[in-house]
Amino acid sequence: MRKLIAQELMSLDGFFAGLHGEVDWHRVGSEYEAYAQNFLESLDMLLFGRITYQHMASYWPSATGNIARLMNAHTKIVFSHTLQEATWENTRLIQRNAENEISKLKQEAGKDLAILGSADFSSNMLNAGLIDEYHITVAPVVLGKGKPLFKEVQERVTMKQIHTQTLQSGHVQLFYQVKNK
Repeated sequence: MRKLIAQELMSLDGFFAGLHGEVDWHRVGSEYEAYAQNFLESLDMLLFGRITYQHMASYWPSATGNIARLMNAHTKIVFSHTLQEATWENTRLIQRNAENEISKLKQEAGKDLAILGSADFSSNMLNAGLIDEYHITVAPVVLGKGKPLFKEVQERVTMKQIHTQTLQSGHVQLFYQVKNK
């Protein structure tokens, strides 16, 4: 069975974006880029909620480099009740039953699946017991106010630490397995 991994970036005080969605503090260095490339190579499908999908779809198609190549080549699914079409190459739009669709995808043969960003969508999938791991990169910044990463989580979730890595940029990567599924 394939794993579903939620890959997130957050501030020291637990926000994935500022109050108005600003993510200008998401800058990372070459160590993170090496991790991102290796991570993307270990996957064969990327999952998004609408907002993150729209941000990614406006950036990656015209970007260059290995990460851009992987982002554009991967099969992508955007889960949204309101989006009418998905125009980014290799993207499908699913408008209902996200939990059922992801359960089916996890049963299929292939490499692991990942939700990139998409904090509310990730939380909903965590609530449904579908996320197997979190890869959280903590940025060395305090926002004070913003959009909490785990705002939509409905009950306590226990995690087991898999690995921790400190990057030269000051970012800390936390790798956790979800225990109480």
